[in-house]
Amino acid sequence: MDAHSATLASPATTRDRVRQVTVLLGAVVAIGGAAVGSGAFGGQPIAEAAGGALSATATPLAPDNPAFSIWSLIYLGLGVFAVVQALPSRGADPRLRAVSWWVLGSMLLNALWIAVVQAGSVGGSVAVILTLVAVLAVVFVRLVRLAHTAVGASWVTDVTVGLYLGWVSVATLANVAAFLSTAEVGSLGLGATTWSVVVLAAGAVLSVAYAVFGAGRPSVALPVGLAMAWGLGWIGLGRTRGALVDETVAVAAFVAAAVALVAPVVMSVRSRRARATAG
Repeated sequence: MDAHSATLASPATTRDRVRQVTVLLGAVVAIGGAAVGSGAFGGQPIAEAAGGALSATATPLAPDNPAFSIWSLIYLGLGVFAVVQALPSRGADPRLRAVSWWVLGSMLLNALWIAVVQAGSVGGSVAVILTLVAVLAVVFVRLVRLAHTAVGASWVTDVTVGLYLGWVSVATLANVAAFLSTAEVGSLGLGATTWSVVVLAAGAVLSVAYAVFGAGRPSVALPVGLAMAWGLGWIGLGRTRGALVDETVAVAAFVAAAVALVAPVVMSVRSRRARATAG
């Protein structure tokens, strides 16, 4: 199949129509539940839940408050995705067949994460967010491996999932740090600053791994890098001001953000040149 063709593998089936409707309705429930649970309509904000364990100053790896505005873009993308995948013409789209259930699962997991945090269980939230990252990683792999079909549906899916995976990957680092802090495990022998730098370095390595694997599909790899750079950058900015200043962590976060931003660009260019040479 040509990478930019809209050729569908087979006609839409009843199972496809059931999937389309279920994903659309499930998305409405998941996004609406997440908005209510996060305090968008006057409830308790996530930053104040669980004793403030996930606030912008709870740990050295907590992103500053403006970082979370990316959720508005992610939720918008998920909403558009839910509508696009439900279009009658997209029923037999092979890429949407391969990822729609998984994307719905990720939305439900995100809503569950909010509910768990609001219930005060930081440890439980770690289990949920790790599962969420794993689900999004499955979607990422499938989108990289499957050729584009309809241009609009493919780009909406790729960009949305890329931003979602990139942001949640960074959020996972902060979530784990919050759990370790609330569990009072101490600095594990290295000190909070050193451990924060180690974790940020791991985040940078993860961003490179995403870039390498997704080199042939920049429509999804670049958004992953952008979202990770956004989150890591706001960790750095958060450590330059406010109640938890740490210049070492700030520098490490800015370096990791630069790596996350540059890696997919470099790998995508290399992949394109390799294809051109081979062709």
